[in-house]
Amino acid sequence: MGIEIRIAGPDDAFAACDVLRRSISECCVADHRNDPGLLKAWLGNKTPQNVASWFVSPANHVLIAERDGVVVGVALLTQAGKLSLCYVLPEALYCGVGKALLQGVEAQARAWGVSVLRLNSTVTASKFYERNGYILAGKEMSCYGLECDFFWKKLNATEACDPAPGKRFCHCSGQ
Repeated sequence: MGIEIRIAGPDDAFAACDVLRRSISECCVADHRNDPGLLKAWLGNKTPQNVASWFVSPANHVLIAERDGVVVGVALLTQAGKLSLCYVLPEALYCGVGKALLQGVEAQARAWGVSVLRLNSTVTASKFYERNGYILAGKEMSCYGLECDFFWKKLNATEACDPAPGKRFCHCSGQ
């Protein structure tokens, strides 16, 4: 079962939305603790219409992971160097899907000249980012009330970087 990574298109919005919603609901229980209010806030902007708008934004690079023709993962990188989404279906965990998506967005970040990638991780995904070279820089509160781990990774070893960002972005209405 090979994994194909490709650029997302508007026609992928429904499948990608399903990945996001299932991954959050089923894989991130340690984060949302089945709190209906927190889950509702977290899933609130995960609609096919919003997802489609993220896909067509020129400021975003969105990748889809497919296995046997089925969308099993989605990742979204902003030109500001933020990994806003990296989600995988529960049945596709630990199969290389997340790593393949991460490698794809890191390659795009380098192509854009981004030297440091930043992200907010769930507790559920923190070990994944650590295994892939990201450095934990503290805690942050997400726009939907979830405490997240703030990570960063220097992509180009020859460039100096400041691991503490001067400005943090919340994409509640967009990502």
